[in-house]
Amino acid sequence: MIQGSLVALVTPMNEEGAVDFDSLRKLIEFHVEQGTDGIVAVGTTGESATLNEEEHCDVIKAVVEFAQGRIPVIAGTGANSTSEAIVLSRRAKQVGADACLLVTPYYNKPTQEGLVQHFTAIAEAVDIPQILYNVPGRTACDMLPETIGRLAKIDNIVGVKEATGDLARVKQIRDLCGADFALYSGDDASSREFCLLGGNGTITVTGNVAPSILHQMITAAINGEQEKAAQLDEKLSGLHQALFIQSNPIPVKWAVAELGLMSKGIRLPLTWLTEDCYESVRAAMQKADVFS
Repeated sequence: MIQGSLVALVTPMNEEGAVDFDSLRKLIEFHVEQGTDGIVAVGTTGESATLNEEEHCDVIKAVVEFAQGRIPVIAGTGANSTSEAIVLSRRAKQVGADACLLVTPYYNKPTQEGLVQHFTAIAEAVDIPQILYNVPGRTACDMLPETIGRLAKIDNIVGVKEATGDLARVKQIRDLCGADFALYSGDDASSREFCLLGGNGTITVTGNVAPSILHQMITAAINGEQEKAAQLDEKLSGLHQALFIQSNPIPVKWAVAELGLMSKGIRLPLTWLTEDCYESVRAAMQKADVFS
């Protein structure tokens, strides 16, 4: 089981919107040095919705190559087309990803039975560890704990990223899925409580900006060190809020660029962070001791 702080990595781009592979290499080195426990490549934060299939697979391949086995790589391969998700998952396996992260189909609003059949088809088609991803605030589709419980019976469905922020679901999903099923928070603001309640880690946006302290906080929470986790999380609390002041990944890409790790590049229909938000994000970075 991959545990700890798993960073939902931004996809660096130049100002024209082309993927910047030199900066991508720099980001991987940064996270290895800072103690990040795993990288999620081309998830929502990685702008998966606007990368074409070739770019999507090239970024996953590059992250695997740059990581050189030093850190686990989870490939974002979800889609609202089952056949497309299968293709992306096969490509991720071919290039050496350790696991796949599969978001619930967005926009087309499948039933719970449709979700079971969708994820079952992918699991049967591609023999790679698969992590479900439930983020109804982005997809208009809520995968219920009972549905996750059904899917957990499939051998290579090994965990879920639960991004509802509903902490009651931690126990519900654990009871339904058992101790060996990985539970990851997908909500930075409640990730400490999530792990204190028995979660195995977080798939984090905040970790793009403050990876070392985020790793320490999540490790403390997993180990049940409530006071230490709370003290560390207090330093991160501003980032948990400010990095969502506009749609993710707009603020986090601005913050990573401020750290000198990438250029000011984002792809339409997303736009660069507006100037009126700069001070809020900068103040949150200062509170977390990542920006002087």
